[in-house]
Amino acid sequence: MPPRINPLKLNPLQLRTLTLLQALARVPGAAQRRGDDIVIAQFPPAHGDHFHLGDAVVSGKDATGLYNEAVWNALTRKGLARAVWPREIALTPDGFAYDTGLADEILHRSSH
Repeated sequence: MPPRINPLKLNPLQLRTLTLLQALARVPGAAQRRGDDIVIAQFPPAHGDHFHLGDAVVSGKDATGLYNEAVWNALTRKGLARAVWPREIALTPDGFAYDTGLADEILHRSSH
């Protein structure tokens, strides 16, 4: 039987936010390890209706959860993160590995 998609039943905003946090965790210099967790304390600045995340461009509408305390708290309750609102959020190993299925949809990469 294949693994179940979204077994923790994250809502769409939580899924998009987790996808962006996972991408941030992979950007050199954007995150740091603290034990088994990956801590993110800096978020990319917006450029109008989008922002740059490593080699990807993300629409501002997909990033509203990065600045939403309720989303941080939900990810914490589900064991995917440890939040210290609004200072930092740390992805747990489960949070870093969770398959949101959205990376190709919201992380737009250039072909050049």
